Amino acid sequence: MLRPPPPSSVLTASAAAARPPASVVQPQRQAAHRRRAETLRLRRVFEMFDRDGDGVITPAELSGALCRLGARGEAPPAAAALDAVVAAYIAPGMAGLRFAEFEALHAELAGLGGRQAVAAAEAEEEKEADMREAFGVFDEDGDGYISAAELQAVLSRMGLPEAACMARVRDMIAAADRDSDGRVDYEEFKAMMAAGN
Repeated sequence: MLRPPPPSSVLTASAAAARPPASVVQPQRQAAHRRRAETLRLRRVFEMFDRDGDGVITPAELSGALCRLGARGEAPPAAAALDAVVAAYIAPGMAGLRFAEFEALHAELAGLGGRQAVAAAEAEEEKEADMREAFGVFDEDGDGYISAAELQAVLSRMGLPEAACMARVRDMIAAADRDSDGRVDYEEFKAMMAAGN
């Protein structure tokens, strides 16, 4: 006669089956830990700005803190813009920012900076891709170097008079060839292009 498994083993098996795999749990725990650490860091900053310890950062306290940090310089339009952003986060009837509002303000400001950083990174990637494409035009055999013969061929196709004289082409290579190996690698090409701008 078959006996049902003991209730404790059924519960253990069902609990194990309901538990998400470690590959899911670990990143979730790490993210939760990062959020807690960020909240604690923001709490310390909030308390530092809240000079009178009343749990509210007034615009005057924030302005004073920013001055101490050197962020309130000689640019009144920027200061006015910051004041307007901060004012938008102050709850009606409040004299300043409570921690939750400070946290929301921080998230927005970090988001703005994050979007700018992403845009800058994308622009840099595009610039790098363009540079690699330009290098590829000269590196005809794809070996990672521009030889004098390759440069001469490209100059000739472009109809430039420098192509007629190999000595002139070698001089052009030598001008960009920092390691004196008689050819131009990508980094040398990039440096030459940057110097030309």
